[in-house]
Amino acid sequence: MFGLHSNAEITYYTNAAKDLWNNIMMMQTDSGGGGAGGVNREDVITQLADDIQTKTLPQPFDEYNIRKSFDIPSPTQVVLLQELERYNKLIVRMHSSITDLKRALKGEIGMSVDLDVLGNCFFNGLLPPMWSKLAPQTEKKLVNWITHFERRYKQYKEWIDVEEPKVIWLSGLHIPESYLTALIQTTCRAKGWALDKSTMYTNVTSHRDGKAITKRLDQGTYVQGLYIEGARWNTDEDCLDQQKPKELVNEMPLVQIIPVEANKLKLRGTLKTPVYITQLRRNAMGVGLVCEADLKTKKHASHWVLQGVALMLNTD
Repeated sequence: MFGLHSNAEITYYTNAAKDLWNNIMMMQTDSGGGGAGGVNREDVITQLADDIQTKTLPQPFDEYNIRKSFDIPSPTQVVLLQELERYNKLIVRMHSSITDLKRALKGEIGMSVDLDVLGNCFFNGLLPPMWSKLAPQTEKKLVNWITHFERRYKQYKEWIDVEEPKVIWLSGLHIPESYLTALIQTTCRAKGWALDKSTMYTNVTSHRDGKAITKRLDQGTYVQGLYIEGARWNTDEDCLDQQKPKELVNEMPLVQIIPVEANKLKLRGTLKTPVYITQLRRNAMGVGLVCEADLKTKKHASHWVLQGVALMLNTD
């Protein structure tokens, strides 16, 4: 009736079902019998807390020595140091809060409001608010968030021990836009461009992974792990195409980000597509918007605007 794709109705009912389920989970009472096949709440929470603390939490990064290893940090290395500082704060908070929760369950200390919320989140499989405040914006539940947390550590570790990633996973950065700004700064320094007169454009490649990518300064960088809503990427015609029925989100091929001088950038037949951190997109203050990507299209841009086309770094 309004020209929307049939998938819009599926999305509406999916979101309604998620809201209903979350509300039911929040209405659960704390009392749960251990007999008659019931689940003991404290045992479940304690087991999960032990698993996260022993199997998931790494040691904090040695920021001091890592910083000393850089003679004069490049813009992207400065971003790495900032990222490690934030990641370490999250590790310390996770470790201390889990330790306090386990002590509270044993009766060694009092159960505060924050620890009670932490226990409820563990029991319901939700991401605790005290952790989410120190982590990148996300809609993921606890299990998927832990996987995301471990993958972030892997990218940081390889960046430190090997080299800066040839293909960056932007979702693994706390502030992804800072890396894109650092990329432009690095190119401007190398080529003598004015920073305030430089920008970037994007090019979608045919690559699905970064194994064969060789990173050069004049080629910018490559980004993996982007998802598209409201459309799909047609690899045969190398442009935007209509969504297929019941395919709400599609993963993009590698996206190449190339710094250029603004006055030399001439684009035609492209759509300025917003790139958001999560599927919540952004609020009225613009929080959640990372950048804009230039995607090739054979249709007028207004068609895709009505379809609500956007890229995001994370799905839920």
